[in-house]
Amino acid sequence: MKPFLLIATRAEDQAADDEYDQILRFGELESADLHRIRLERAPLPQLDLDDYSGVIVGGSPFTSSIPAAEKSPVQVRVEAEISALLDEIVERDFPFLGACYGVGTLGGHQGAVIDSTYGEPVGGVRISLTGEGMLDPLLAGIPESFDAYAGHKEAVRSLPSHAVLLATSNTCPVQMFRIKTNLYGTQFHPELDADGIATRIRIYKSVGYFEPEEADTLIAQSKRWDVSSAHMIVKNFTSRYAR
Repeated sequence: MKPFLLIATRAEDQAADDEYDQILRFGELESADLHRIRLERAPLPQLDLDDYSGVIVGGSPFTSSIPAAEKSPVQVRVEAEISALLDEIVERDFPFLGACYGVGTLGGHQGAVIDSTYGEPVGGVRISLTGEGMLDPLLAGIPESFDAYAGHKEAVRSLPSHAVLLATSNTCPVQMFRIKTNLYGTQFHPELDADGIATRIRIYKSVGYFEPEEADTLIAQSKRWDVSSAHMIVKNFTSRYAR
């Protein structure tokens, strides 16, 4: 089959490698089935989407809604390159899954209002499917309510009228949405398990998501959540679009 393309932006090797391994595992892919580009390291090379089954954008330390003057040159470049790629992805309705940073990429590209209104603390969150979500093939087999890991400084405050809301939560109204037929963005992390979120808590404990001294408590609390249903989204995506 044609591989999926993972666009990654995490500078820390352990966090980047864990993300890659988790998508392989929960997507039931072999390493040859997932081509990774670490966009924080170098500019996006010329791509032919016809070489891929679909595109996955992983989470990111970047906050897309901060003022442009506060963004690093790397963030500015990454945002411009992903936006240009999304021009083609959206036009073609090419299979796309943006996990967490999907809000700042696909959401921002399509005119969603993104700000800090609905930021969520690091840890588990109960997600509820909308009526449209219960009918969507990417959420097939997933309970109407399920748990997932989240933790973000920004979120969608309002979706554009052409977006379809698929999942929500009490603390963040837009947890998952769809554009057209094949373009998806999630606010939560469908790829994360307990070990994965523990790794990220340790790596990012000093970047403002929480107080550094809270790290061990957050790791212990995260282990209490069963997020296995969320992982099915990754598998559903790879199964549906593998070609």
